[in-house]
Amino acid sequence: MTVTAAPRFTCPPEVQAAAREHLRALLRLDTTNPPGNEGPAVDLLADVLRQGGLEPEVLVSPQGRPNLVARLAGTGARPPLLLGAHLDVVEADPARWTHPPFDAVEADGCLWGRGAIDMKNMAAMAAAILVGFKAAGLQPARDIIFAAVADEEAGCTEGSAFLVERHPDKVRAEFALGEGGGFTVHFGGRRFYPLMTAEKGLCWVRVVAEGQPGHGSMPLERSAVQKLARAVDRLASVRLPAHSGPASAFVRALAEHAPLPAALVLRLLLNPSMRDLVLDRLFPDPALARPFAAVLANTVSPTVLRAGGKTNVIPGRAEAELDGRTLPGQTTADLLRELEAVAGPDVRFEVISAAPPVETSPDTDLFRHLCATIRRHDPEGIPIPYLCPGFTDAKSWSRLGARCYGFLPLRLPPEVRYADLFHGDDERIPLDGLDWGTRVLWDALLGA
Repeated sequence: MTVTAAPRFTCPPEVQAAAREHLRALLRLDTTNPPGNEGPAVDLLADVLRQGGLEPEVLVSPQGRPNLVARLAGTGARPPLLLGAHLDVVEADPARWTHPPFDAVEADGCLWGRGAIDMKNMAAMAAAILVGFKAAGLQPARDIIFAAVADEEAGCTEGSAFLVERHPDKVRAEFALGEGGGFTVHFGGRRFYPLMTAEKGLCWVRVVAEGQPGHGSMPLERSAVQKLARAVDRLASVRLPAHSGPASAFVRALAEHAPLPAALVLRLLLNPSMRDLVLDRLFPDPALARPFAAVLANTVSPTVLRAGGKTNVIPGRAEAELDGRTLPGQTTADLLRELEAVAGPDVRFEVISAAPPVETSPDTDLFRHLCATIRRHDPEGIPIPYLCPGFTDAKSWSRLGARCYGFLPLRLPPEVRYADLFHGDDERIPLDGLDWGTRVLWDALLGA
């Protein structure tokens, strides 16, 4: 008989063990994007769900990239909730890793592998929990839609964007939960859990310089390469202007709970005229200055350089690609104006791709429930709203009206920094932290 579950129903140990095993199996699959090759990961999850009594669908994009969607029926008392996880990962250089990035080595209490926190852990937990709900006859108030998608690391076109455009009714939900929050941040001797309520917009830009071509034996004072190099150096060296927005609530929440002098320094950080001094000279933890800087302003990072084809030829054109991110309330045009002011007149900017910021109010029953769930599992933990400096599949889900939160629960010890592992070397997940996250997500979904 199907029953309606209370939020405090305990997550069974076998579900936690299943999440571990699913993650091990997923980490052994190289889904580096490009090309992605998410097919084996989709097949693995589909087999797990079918064996658990669910009926997953595999939906293939025009470019042949598979996506999985499965639905666990709820009571219908509330509209559906979407649980999203992308299966593709960024590249990893094995020479820089302690353990091979696709061997799923268990060492030092962690499971090592590219995708361990970004974000095959969510796929593993979601599959284990949905099968666990089905086996126990548990029925949450909402339908739970699980979408395991391709191509997030390259812009979502073949994954969540494809589902939204071609199969909207299969992924339409009132709320969506995904990456971008729920992990432990240790600050000022306290444990915080930032929950993403907003993410920055995306603006990938090409910056172009042109000049007189010539022979490499006769240097030119204002070649295209020189113009581009100077502009890129300025763009990489200067912080763009500070803006108020969702990050202000995040910083204020940290300041409210942090001890002195950290609380005072955080409050000074919200003063635009003091921002650079605080980040460069006064910040209590220099290792955290970088992510704080990223959420207080629009940002741009030079990532690709192109010029010339022969050593003895001065090229007439040089270009760079910039990864730009915009705050909620800021537009692509706003960012371009800031870049032009820094780079000067010798270059021009061309937008390659852009997507707006996403913002959801924390003033909802679901957000309060997520915070209460975190506190129940870590009474000393402090959940706070957070602005994610990157982009996620929330860019797509929000187009169907979903209100999106970053909630991928993971408890981390002080020596393991989430920001260092995300797209970094030696990505790994503490196994006890994964178990904790599985228990939290179980409770969160039952009570949602």
